[in-house]
Amino acid sequence: MIRYSDLFLDFDDTLYDTHGNAVIALRELFDLLHLGQYFPDPEVFYDEYWKTNIDLWTRYSKGEITRDYLIVERFRRPLSFGNGLEPTEAYCLEASDRFLDFCSSKPGLVEGAKELMDYLKGKGYRMHMCSNGFHEVQYKKLRACGLDGYFDTIILSEDAGYNKPAPQYFDYAFRVSGAKRETTLMIGDNFNTDILGAQQAGLATAYFNRFPDYPAPEPVDYEVTSLLQLMDIL
Repeated sequence: MIRYSDLFLDFDDTLYDTHGNAVIALRELFDLLHLGQYFPDPEVFYDEYWKTNIDLWTRYSKGEITRDYLIVERFRRPLSFGNGLEPTEAYCLEASDRFLDFCSSKPGLVEGAKELMDYLKGKGYRMHMCSNGFHEVQYKKLRACGLDGYFDTIILSEDAGYNKPAPQYFDYAFRVSGAKRETTLMIGDNFNTDILGAQQAGLATAYFNRFPDYPAPEPVDYEVTSLLQLMDIL
């Protein structure tokens, strides 16, 4: 078995329960903005938000849209389904700011994340957080969930100038972390962004498949369905 010295770890929905925390935050936002007067059924708003969010983040990771466009559009679209609500850019920005404040204060982790990080730290691995998330939000999330002391390097796409899966992102990650390709393992839950991007950059990969009914569409070095299974690999 190859002895890895460095681990590139995706953060959102690999370690930090981004979706679960955002579900709570979205409900808090709905109440704060009194959206019940525009949405008799709140599920209409929630469903449209998630569909829009997936679409925009996919496009953002490919470099097709800007950060500013994503921030406004991910609320403009779902809010446009409200009866009598005509969301302006300023209103969407306010909604985004409030939502991100709610999200970044949530401590929820993916099951097994804290145990895994304690184990990896005890084993002496150098750990590097690799994320397309926004700079001002990710550091707040790290503090909120208690993982801010575990990483040797925080590698964000806004600092790199490129998003995962771009090879330039991984080139930047190696430069700032000092890791070597042949002894680095990428761990992530997004097959296209984390796994394919890392493979194209010459890294070994461990795919955290949170939906085991759908196995990895292409070969990977390792595939796990729980974070604790990574202990058997590392």
